[in-house]
Amino acid sequence: MRYLGEQEVEDIAMGAAVMASGGGGNPYVGILIAKQCVADNGPIPLLTLDELPDDARVAVSMGLGAPTVLVEKVPAGPEPVYALEALEREVGHAFDALIPSEAGGWNSLHPMLPAAQRYIPLLDADGMGRAFPELQMVTWSMYGQSASPIGVADERGNTLLVHAATNKCGEDLCRGATVEMGGNISLACYGMTGAEAKAHSVAGTYTLCENVGRILRRAREERSNDISELRETLGAVELFRGKVEDVERRTVGGFARGLVHLEGMDAYKGGVLDVRFQNEFLIAECNGEVVCTAPDLIAMFDSETLTPITGEALKYGCRAIVLGIPCAPQWRTPEGLATVGPAVFGYEGVEFVPVEERCKQ
Repeated sequence: MRYLGEQEVEDIAMGAAVMASGGGGNPYVGILIAKQCVADNGPIPLLTLDELPDDARVAVSMGLGAPTVLVEKVPAGPEPVYALEALEREVGHAFDALIPSEAGGWNSLHPMLPAAQRYIPLLDADGMGRAFPELQMVTWSMYGQSASPIGVADERGNTLLVHAATNKCGEDLCRGATVEMGGNISLACYGMTGAEAKAHSVAGTYTLCENVGRILRRAREERSNDISELRETLGAVELFRGKVEDVERRTVGGFARGLVHLEGMDAYKGGVLDVRFQNEFLIAECNGEVVCTAPDLIAMFDSETLTPITGEALKYGCRAIVLGIPCAPQWRTPEGLATVGPAVFGYEGVEFVPVEERCKQ
């Protein structure tokens, strides 16, 4: 077991903004809230999956909603605890450890709030190894783990308890609550044993995010935009370099949906890249040809500072380096692709091909 202090929390948030593939929420507000929690309550304990007892009680702590809403409706702070307490009242016991649903700028920090305030260890793992937009798009669901019961809360202390027949039904019901409760809410769900968490989670998520965040921090300190170490750490391939010429974005049904259009610069001058998103970047087409699709990750960085660019931060004039990053191996199985492959997001006829094969460099 080790402990996360303020610097570790900040590095994790920046690394998670990369692994979120454009989604997961803007990391900056989350950094401020999580660092304040550490300052108020002390460092947060972090366990590896191997250190977790098989009979431990584990819950997922996560946010749900459109990342664009977080820009104007800043999380108040107590809602993750409200959601966890609602779940605990229903199941009749407290939890021994918390785990994030995904690697996302806000969602990776979300469980740190109840962990710090309640002195509950975090697990160095998650259910995606990246970010996806829907509740059922996690490895636990793929292996048959139920999300229900689900504790739901907003910043005003309103709470709901959801029992859903399927995890997709849970997504639909909670998404409806998201719309009614202001566009972004907190959930506590996927109650599981330590043995189930070990068998079905993506391991090492916080450590990977921290390593990526540390690389980005060093780049800022050295005023460098060299992406070679980042590419090596993530096994990433460069997809494009260009300037954002147009962004189509709308918040619909609790999601931020849209398209970003980039025109090439440097070696890519004369080319174009279109990236479609539903909270997360899902498919990238260079000059009309698919170069990367979910479940692989599409990540954008400011071409001068290497600051990760999340979907809600995209605007005209942004100059970006775009990378394709291989996803966790669980998603490249037939079961994984049936859960989060291109067809699931409506891209019928688009075959998943690993990004390193599509873009051999």
